Amino acid sequence: MDSDRWVYVPVTRAVLDDSFSTLAAKRALDAGELPVSAADPAVFVGRVALADEETVARSLEAAAAAAKEWRTAPLTVRVDGLLDRMRDIILDNVETIERMMTYEGHPLELARWEIACWLEVCSPLSKEFFRGELHKEFRNGGRRQIVRRRPDGVVCVNPPANAPMTSSIFAAALSAAAGNAVVIRVPRSVPLGAMWAVHEILGPALDAVGAPAGTVGVICGDPGPILQAWLDSPLVDDVMYFGGVDNGLEFELRCVAAGKKPILELAGNDIAIVWSDANLDHASDALLESFLGSGQLCMIPNLVLVHPAVADELIAVVAEKAQRLRPGYPDSDDVLLSPVLRHDRFHRFMTDALDKGAELITGGGGMHLDGTPGDSGYFLQPTVIRVNGLDGARSLDAVRDETFFPLLPIVVPAPEADGRLLERFVEFVNTNRYGLRNSLWASDEAVIERYLDGVVNGGLLKVNDSHIAVSAPLPSHGGTGLTGGAFGEANYPILRTTHLQGVSVVAPGNPPRYR
Repeated sequence: MDSDRWVYVPVTRAVLDDSFSTLAAKRALDAGELPVSAADPAVFVGRVALADEETVARSLEAAAAAAKEWRTAPLTVRVDGLLDRMRDIILDNVETIERMMTYEGHPLELARWEIACWLEVCSPLSKEFFRGELHKEFRNGGRRQIVRRRPDGVVCVNPPANAPMTSSIFAAALSAAAGNAVVIRVPRSVPLGAMWAVHEILGPALDAVGAPAGTVGVICGDPGPILQAWLDSPLVDDVMYFGGVDNGLEFELRCVAAGKKPILELAGNDIAIVWSDANLDHASDALLESFLGSGQLCMIPNLVLVHPAVADELIAVVAEKAQRLRPGYPDSDDVLLSPVLRHDRFHRFMTDALDKGAELITGGGGMHLDGTPGDSGYFLQPTVIRVNGLDGARSLDAVRDETFFPLLPIVVPAPEADGRLLERFVEFVNTNRYGLRNSLWASDEAVIERYLDGVVNGGLLKVNDSHIAVSAPLPSHGGTGLTGGAFGEANYPILRTTHLQGVSVVAPGNPPRYR
């Protein structure tokens, strides 16, 4: 679509080197005060058109028309064909995908993890699971009986600003594989990667399997008017919303009132348990995932409960490994930390924790690009705090709420009988207001089984495994409580944008019978 309004995208490296000049030039370009020829190609790597009200309406009309045709395509086309072609295109463009992500501030290691997630979603094991969930057939008393999931229709996706490229691809590809048409709103703050991925990965894959025009549309604009247009439109069936808890729960109510299905992906406050017989080297490596992207991911370990018998050793190992992490340009190898634009909430949580008796083990402040301490830098030090006692732990903001910065509280309870302590750990997990992922590090099979039997909170449980790894056919996202709203569960977009339908077929010539 043509546009006379644009959002210009500078590379993160340029912002880190000279934020004042780079952002001043961006504001002038966005406002139309400078021509596109004034955009230094070493600084600005792209621009994305802003959608007006007419374009937003046309995107929904195109999706509604496409949905009627696309839903009739067989599963072999929508699931196998589409995801196979997606996988091929991803593998052919790994270096370009990495570069697009680093332009928007994702460290290379984070980008590589995200690409690995994409490939798991498109894997043979995922396709097998999806087909089995979408269509099951039985024979019963001369009847051919089918239990199947049918597409809801038009699905609108509002991805998060911290990972719009990955979230857009996940949500759109799997919703389309279910037979839906999809419209994505990419955020103005980081529009390029998601827009590029739809055009260069998902679009060609849809073309290759013969999907009609309009099956996936992508627009850029402010969330308020676009979300309202989606709620007002009779063409929209589902809205997938990624964002903060307060806005997300309020938007859930608006969706229900407007007759739309809300599919929420909100905050996470994941709990990892380290038992007395855990491999502490492996467990500490998994806990270090808390600092990937400077903690600005919903699905990282945010909080640790550790058996008191190994607490001192675990804390020392985690702190030592955390101290090795260094900031840097996102396109550099071995960089895990991302810039954190606002530090005020981090310092507020730190002050609250220390005032309530927590012990600072390492970190606690800001730092510059070169790793030197300084509150005027873009980065935060990887920070570990020790919280003594389980009963009052949730009085600390850093324990009770999602942090979204590199701060890892490790809670150490007072010694007591192992059986009682394990029950208290399980209860602590189940009473977490959030419920995205939870993980356990232990060797005793009885401990593992009690954990698996007892924990009902969360969309995904991990035992002696990477907390953040995506592994087919398990869900990549989703959970209960404040993470997923009233309808929260493991988030498989291919299932959550569909509804169950039962079918019974009897061969012609047979009389109807009801018993």
